[in-house]
Amino acid sequence: MSIHIDELATLVEAQLGERVRRYAAPAGELAYELAAPQLLEVALALRDTPGLAFESLMDVAGVDYLDYGQADWNTSTATSTGFSRGVNPDVGHTLRGERRYAVVYQLQSVSKNQRVRLRVWCDGAEEPTVESLCGVWASANWFEREAFDLFGILFTNHPDLRRLLTDYGFIGHPFRKDFPLIGNVEVRYDEAQQRVIYEPVTIEPRILVPRVIRHDNRYDPALLAGEKRNG
Repeated sequence: MSIHIDELATLVEAQLGERVRRYAAPAGELAYELAAPQLLEVALALRDTPGLAFESLMDVAGVDYLDYGQADWNTSTATSTGFSRGVNPDVGHTLRGERRYAVVYQLQSVSKNQRVRLRVWCDGAEEPTVESLCGVWASANWFEREAFDLFGILFTNHPDLRRLLTDYGFIGHPFRKDFPLIGNVEVRYDEAQQRVIYEPVTIEPRILVPRVIRHDNRYDPALLAGEKRNG
């Protein structure tokens, strides 16, 4: 962890105290999580505190943790160790239930040349809800509409919370892990009626099976140990 990140973490934690909790992030990055009721005041503090000055909201992303820890591919170390299944049922069990949905905010201070990530756990699993940050950063508007459209996350006090990417009359939220991959309806243009019509999906549903990663002797522990001895 760089000295700059440590100094920034000290400033953030001194300003926000117990309202945020730091969680693990890749080297050179700083990330905190907080509860939904704390979001607005934390956002204002990060923007307006002189030593922080996070005047830019760069991105907002919804996250669905429904199957987290059950079928996660381990890719961060694949180059040196081969492929493996990074399944952690204990972690998945902890995050499922009331803590199914989260919203992740990427903040940047242009004047201070620093960044911070916020993860906010939504209130409720059926209708996940957080406060809109449009009044803090104008760029939140379409980011929040996208998260609403794809994940069904509701942003209270948003000035215009409409779908952004899906078609008019679309039902459901495509990025939810419980949404069928083939969708619920299909769209076509009917020549006889001279209009677009919606019909039940005619594609036969199928179960997607992850491809099997066969054993690769290049990553065999005995072989690697021999290479180290010879090297």
